[in-house]
Amino acid sequence: MKLTVFGATGGIGGHIVRQALDAGHQVTAVVRRSASFELRHPALEVATVTGLSDPDALLPAVTGSDAVLSGVGPRGRKAGTIASDATRGILAAMAASGTRRFVAVSAAPVGPPAEGDDLFNRRILLPIISAVLAEVYRDLTVMEELIRDSRAEWTVFRPPKLVNKPLTGHYRTVLGGNVPRGHTISRADVAHAMLAALGDPATISRAVGVAY
Repeated sequence: MKLTVFGATGGIGGHIVRQALDAGHQVTAVVRRSASFELRHPALEVATVTGLSDPDALLPAVTGSDAVLSGVGPRGRKAGTIASDATRGILAAMAASGTRRFVAVSAAPVGPPAEGDDLFNRRILLPIISAVLAEVYRDLTVMEELIRDSRAEWTVFRPPKLVNKPLTGHYRTVLGGNVPRGHTISRADVAHAMLAALGDPATISRAVGVAY
C-alpha cells in the first residue's frame, strides 16, 4: 500500500513509519520544517510542511495514498488544540484528494469506562487522570468529533498510558469501548494495531480500545 503518516517524528508515528516500511509498504512521512527525520529507505519519501492546519500544504502528501495514519497528539498538558487543529487540516486535504481511509490515535479517557473494569479504575484512577489532563482530553474529544463528522473511512484507537517498550504484537482490543484492566501499552504496539486495522473492515467507523 501507499501510506501517508502524520506525526512521523513522534513516538507512535515513528514506529508506524518503520513498521510499514518493514512490511513492504511505500510511505510518505510528513514532518514539520523545524523537525529532523534521519530515517532513510528506498520506499520512504519525506514531505516537509510548515504546519499541519493548512489543507493546501498537506494536499500533495495525501494525494494518491491508499490510507492516512496520524500519530499527532499532545505532548504535554499545555499542548493546546494541536490534535484537533492538525486533524481538521488532514481531513480537509483528504477530502480534496479523494483519499478515504484514515486511522488516528486518541486516548482511553476519551472513551466510556471499560465494561468489567475494577472499581478503583472506574471511580478513582480514571476521574483523577481526566481532571489533571482535562485540556488534553478536551482537544482529543473535539478531534474525534471532527473525524466522526467527516466522510472518511475512519478508525480511532484509544490507548491508556503509553510506554517505551519493544513491539510484542500481543495486546487486547475492544471495538467501541476500552480494555478492562488495561493500564499500559507500548507505542510500538499501538503503531502495530493501527497498521493492522488497515486490513480489518470491522474497524471502519469505530473507536477501538487497545491495551495489554
